[in-house]
Amino acid sequence: MSYISTFRLYLLRATYALIAIGLGSIIWPRLISHQPWGHMEGVAYALLGALAALAALGLRYPLLMLPLLLFELLWKSIWLLAVALPLSRAGTLDAANASTVIDCLLGVVIVPIALPWRYVVANYITRPGDRWRRSRNEPAAAATT
Repeated sequence: MSYISTFRLYLLRATYALIAIGLGSIIWPRLISHQPWGHMEGVAYALLGALAALAALGLRYPLLMLPLLLFELLWKSIWLLAVALPLSRAGTLDAANASTVIDCLLGVVIVPIALPWRYVVANYITRPGDRWRRSRNEPAAAATT
């Protein structure tokens, strides 16, 4: 396992706290109010609520919750490239989307700074994956646990 400095762990925790508190303080009051939303708007609020709640786990387990930060980086990057960029090029970027651009850019800048990239590469890219089948030597009862 790669060494992760205490500073990096606190930087990760600060990033999780920003997501949990910042996003949670916006999303959870809306979820609790039970407003009638359109289908995809409700889905988005539920997903962002789960993201904010899981980010709180990152305060305790900053390395175990790294996939959450990778998800955060990836969805914001995809939204910027697939939604915001075409709107901007067409000159149809409205105020609501412009606000989301700022929020997404903040995440796309902060998350890569906080991520321990050597650890990410070592544990998610170059490390062998889990096996797909039961080992011949593994007892059948152990396969169910």
